[in-house]
Amino acid sequence: MSYQDLLYGVEDKIATITLNRPERMNALSHSLEAEIHRAFDEADADRNVRAIILTGSGAAFSAGYDQVAAPASGVRPLDPKGKSHAEYIEQWQRIDGARTAYWEHMWNLGKPVIAAVNGWAMGGGFWYQLAADITIASEKAVFAQPEVRQISNTSYLFTALCGWKAANRWALTGDHFDAQEALRIGMVNEVVPHDELMPRARALGKRIALVPEPSVRLNKAIAMQGIQASGLHSALLLEGTLGALAHSSHNEEREKLFEAQRAGGLKAYLQLRDGPFHPEPMGPRSKQRDKDA
Repeated sequence: MSYQDLLYGVEDKIATITLNRPERMNALSHSLEAEIHRAFDEADADRNVRAIILTGSGAAFSAGYDQVAAPASGVRPLDPKGKSHAEYIEQWQRIDGARTAYWEHMWNLGKPVIAAVNGWAMGGGFWYQLAADITIASEKAVFAQPEVRQISNTSYLFTALCGWKAANRWALTGDHFDAQEALRIGMVNEVVPHDELMPRARALGKRIALVPEPSVRLNKAIAMQGIQASGLHSALLLEGTLGALAHSSHNEEREKLFEAQRAGGLKAYLQLRDGPFHPEPMGPRSKQRDKDA
């Protein structure tokens, strides 16, 4: 297969999928997300592949869903302008209702997905590393769901993986947290020096490849199908409904964000959204980082 927005390669029985929109911090467009899942299918169908690494090029794993307006319409999906109430709710019901299928697609693959988080993992990028079977983080990795500050949803995956106390701390604020905090709350398996990230991920992939294929495939299924059967699938269906409700809950606070964007572009939008939260508790925009600079 050929890909426009990602790099795909197989070496030593490991398929590496690299999100490749570095100029956009690997923001997830519709086309990129479709390519990610096509690449998953390509790797899964290749009997020479025994493990999959998902990573990003440049400074980000993925900064989340693309915030730039669609060229054809000039309107961002979050903006209700030009839509009836019914159309706006329908849009989000379709988008959020489909999200469960993305994670379950990853879990139904016969090959384990190792997320190698090389930098910013925000929004949708945050969710993809949550859904991976194993996550290894660079010491430079930064995690957050800042979209909650514009009325958006978190994912129950965060609660299932880290517990409600940790999930609420970070999901209710959209605050940034670093790789060590991610390790402390059990969200990632390991934190490594930045230049060791891909070698460490590949080394783990090679160890998995030493195990007979049926054992890996069936033991992954025991874990991932088991957790879905124990209630995760139902929780994600509920998340789709409540996520659509969150996204369609447009109010005067969000409208102020759009007014800022219309006047000053995306930079002005993000400054109004995130500026009141600076300094962040951790990461590049944290108070500690400012002291060190």
